[in-house]
Amino acid sequence: MAILVFATLDTKGLEAALVCDELRRLGCNATLVDAGCIGEPSVAADVRREELFQAAGLSLTELQSRHDRGTAVKAAAQSATTMARKWLDAGKLDGVISIGGSAGTTIGTSAMRALPLGVPKVMVSTLASGQVRQYVGDKDIFMLNSIVDIAGINRISRLVLSNAAAAMAGMVQARQSGGDQLSKSSDKPLVAATMFGVTTPCVNRSREVLEQAGYEVLVFHATGSGGQAMESLIADGLIAGVLDITTTELADELVGGVLTAGPNRLTVAAKHGVPQLVSVGALDMVNFSEPETVPAKFADRKFYQHNPTITLMRTTVDENRQLGEEIGRKVSVSNGPACVMLPLCGVSALDRAGQPFDDPVARQTLFDGIRDTLKTSPQVELMELDRHINDPAFAEAAATKLLSLIHSRKAC
Repeated sequence: MAILVFATLDTKGLEAALVCDELRRLGCNATLVDAGCIGEPSVAADVRREELFQAAGLSLTELQSRHDRGTAVKAAAQSATTMARKWLDAGKLDGVISIGGSAGTTIGTSAMRALPLGVPKVMVSTLASGQVRQYVGDKDIFMLNSIVDIAGINRISRLVLSNAAAAMAGMVQARQSGGDQLSKSSDKPLVAATMFGVTTPCVNRSREVLEQAGYEVLVFHATGSGGQAMESLIADGLIAGVLDITTTELADELVGGVLTAGPNRLTVAAKHGVPQLVSVGALDMVNFSEPETVPAKFADRKFYQHNPTITLMRTTVDENRQLGEEIGRKVSVSNGPACVMLPLCGVSALDRAGQPFDDPVARQTLFDGIRDTLKTSPQVELMELDRHINDPAFAEAAATKLLSLIHSRKAC
């Protein structure tokens, strides 16, 4: 078993060697992999760059002849990913740690995202204090801010790199002594649920009902990466049922907000036949950051300042029609038991009588879009409750219905 240390040794050789030395001092088996392509390595690698690229079916000589840094980084990322997966499949991998700027971060995190949850992943990056979603994705990657550029050994870089090695060693050693916590923690079946601050009362009450019925509930914050992480676990076959109360990420994808989960959101459970209860939580809003980040084309829309860094924009009647049709279309092709449940009195804490986003016309249009689309899909049940989404009765009905969908699948 080993820890793979990925670095471009033409520019980060001494720093990578320090990480390896620290890992070995802490009792770990570190394997230094050269992911560089253009310049000459400054230290010796355990896995030379020729070997790395060859394992992925790529020619280092051909890549060098192009003199194209972008192509080299892309190839290195592909090669690192291939190597990490091969070592994992062969039972030889304890964890992955990498260091770098934009290129090194792209290479290292590409390999990390190919690994399952629980495998230790540490990325020391000059980009770690900024927007890192494109690097982390839906995986448990520990991003550590390098503070100074990774360009030589000094009192700051030595401290940060040593701490990174200690973090990796600690995770690996704890995992070896304690086993795989993901698989051993409980034999209860897993239910995935989606939540936002404005749907918290609903999901919390639903979770209580499901836990009382013997299920372990994983709650995902519907922030784009949350929905993606949930659907990754569904695709991996770990989820027995989905309580998709908060489908707000669809609104951000449609309108251009910052919390989109991409165009394939709400398709994975349907594809894999996992029982799902789908609702319309927080589809009254699109998310932006500070007010000045809102595109000028939305200047005449209705806004609510959720906090200093989150600006919410009310979805329009037309957008609600499109969202309703999208939900109906995606759920209608489910290969397993599915139900769409509508809260007729409001879809979020801001969408109820007297609240900033209360809009009965937009709400009705959303529901009509779902109703019209599901007319041709009798296999999907449509339930309508004269309740607000955060009413306890709605939450209990949603949980109870999901339990019946799960049981119906077991009976087949």
